[in-house]
Amino acid sequence: MGRSQLFASLAILAGLSGTPGFAGAAYESVKIEAGKTLFDAECHRCHADNSSDPSYGPSLSGIVGRAAGTHEGYDYSEALSNAPIVWTPAALRAWMEDNTGFMPGTKMRHVGITDRTVQDFILSYLATLAE
Repeated sequence: MGRSQLFASLAILAGLSGTPGFAGAAYESVKIEAGKTLFDAECHRCHADNSSDPSYGPSLSGIVGRAAGTHEGYDYSEALSNAPIVWTPAALRAWMEDNTGFMPGTKMRHVGITDRTVQDFILSYLATLAE
């Protein structure tokens, strides 16, 4: 499935969230699975979702609630090492949308995931990743 097909399918899925009988745990499960697919397409080339797997960038396991620049074993930019932020869903959303605007001086190239539905799904998946 190509990226545009995936996004079209996810837009349909997002529209189903208000459909009777398609809510709660079932919807969350689908969001997490869609988030994993999007993570694999958008983030996995540089970030692992398991702290024991090698990756170019820091592992994102346990990212939600972690202080910025603290994943052990990664050489962060000075900007992230000294950032007084915790990776909340709001901070992660801002990072996904414009990481270089959110944190000037970062080593990560700008990715720019601006679609809020895609952000929602990736955030749902990231929230499941334990350290």
